[in-house]
This record gives sequence, C-alpha cells and structure tokens, in this order.
Amino acid sequence: METQVKLQTWGMRSVSYWITLIIALGIIFVGARFILQPVLAAADYGISLSDKRDIPFGYIKGIRDIFSGIVLLPLLIMHMRKAAAWVFTMAIVVPATDFLIVASTNGTGDLTHLLIHGITALVMIINSFLLFRRP
Repeated sequence: METQVKLQTWGMRSVSYWITLIIALGIIFVGARFILQPVLAAADYGISLSDKRDIPFGYIKGIRDIFSGIVLLPLLIMHMRKAAAWVFTMAIVVPATDFLIVASTNGTGDLTHLLIHGITALVMIINSFLLFRRP
C-alpha cells in the first residue's frame, strides 16, 4: 500500500501538454468560425457550400468541432495525461476522415487542403505517442 502522494509529472512542462492544448484551442476556433462564418470556414476546410440551404451543415460541423476541443480542456486542467491520451488518439479519426473527404470531393489536386488535414493528422499521431509515453 502506497502512503505517499505521487507528484504529477505531466503538465505545463511537457511538449505533449502544449501540443494537445494548442490543437484543442485550434479546433474550438475552427468550430466557432463555422458557426459565425460558415461559408468562409467551409471554403477554408476545402469543401465549399454550394447553396444557402447548406449553411446549417456548417453549424453542425461547428458545434461538433467546439465539443471536440472543449472535451480535452478538463483533462488538461486536471493533468490527466492517460485520459487525454485516449481522447486525443481517438480524435485522430477526424482529420484523417477530413483528408479523405477532401480527396474524394476535390481530388488529389487540392494539395493545400489535403496538406492541412494530413499534417494535422500526422501531428496528432506523433503527439499521441508522446502522450502515451511514460514521462
């Protein structure tokens, strides 16, 4: 039986903490932009809204992006590395799928948007390894 309190070794001094925080805040920003400026946000995503009736899909994406970022914040505040690692790792499906959606819609010629989603997924994969690694 352990009687001493273990000190948290994961937090503001960890690169993975900051990468997770930056990505969480970034996706919250992206989500807010989809709610406030859905047409511009969709174009920056790589899929243009073709009709005003498509705008609610921007709102739908926006609130889901905001949730995706917010869900990580309590885990960061409470320094829950392992829980943050699992949530963050499962979230890799989002930029990976975004990459596939842009590729299937615009083709491989839309290199700018493919790189945005692809690099995001790659950074998240690398950060997931850092999160699961023992500090």
